Amino acid sequence: MKTTDKHNERIAKMIFGSVYPMYIQKVESKGRTKAELDEVITWLTGFDEKKIQELVEQRITFEEFFNQANLNPNANLITGVICGYRVEEIENPLTQKARYLDKLIDEIAKGRKMEKILRKPA
Repeated sequence: MKTTDKHNERIAKMIFGSVYPMYIQKVESKGRTKAELDEVITWLTGFDEKKIQELVEQRITFEEFFNQANLNPNANLITGVICGYRVEEIENPLTQKARYLDKLIDEIAKGRKMEKILRKPA
């Protein structure tokens, strides 16, 4: 699915550290933990908890965040609708990666088991 250039640019320029506390709040409000959130971010990006914290403090953009990430080779197994878009059909690579993260966080908040969230090929 096509996203607008304006939409893609807005995601690219968002500061990861300003969104991260909202991610924590979202998962904790549903009875999940920051550790589970960090586990999912680590699975997707390769960043450990210490690196995630550094990136939050550095106030890097989502573009910088994903440029530094070592995306999990199984990330393409993340499918479904998030923010009105099917993640597997998003054409802009950066926007798709950001929506992968959003989808994983939604799954934590919905109570999905971690072994299902951390996709492994069949």
